[in-house]
Amino acid sequence: QVRLVESGGGQVQSGGSLRLSCTTFGISFSLFTLGWYRQAPGKERELVATITGGDTANYADSLKGRFTISKDYAKNTVFLQMNSLKPEDTAIYYCKAWVGSHDYWGQGTQVTVSS
Repeated sequence: QVRLVESGGGQVQSGGSLRLSCTTFGISFSLFTLGWYRQAPGKERELVATITGGDTANYADSLKGRFTISKDYAKNTVFLQMNSLKPEDTAIYYCKAWVGSHDYWGQGTQVTVSS
């Protein structure tokens, strides 16, 4: 059974950093694309970053340079390092796995950035 479990969210002041983690269960970690989305209050869910099975990373244009996606193969975990956080980064952050014709989502973790 595929499961994605996020952690690492919290409250931080503007300019601060957070690292989100998404531990995967039940999938071949190195074969599939993983990614992070976020959804702010009253807005649609948007793509933040993805990383392929071959470790190619892609980012939303507006977030390049502040956010970094990476993987730890030993822990089956994908990370999202977020630096220079802004109040507009406040959202629920979700982990997603593309596994063949199926998409899997984590439960989300709240990130709140105060000014």
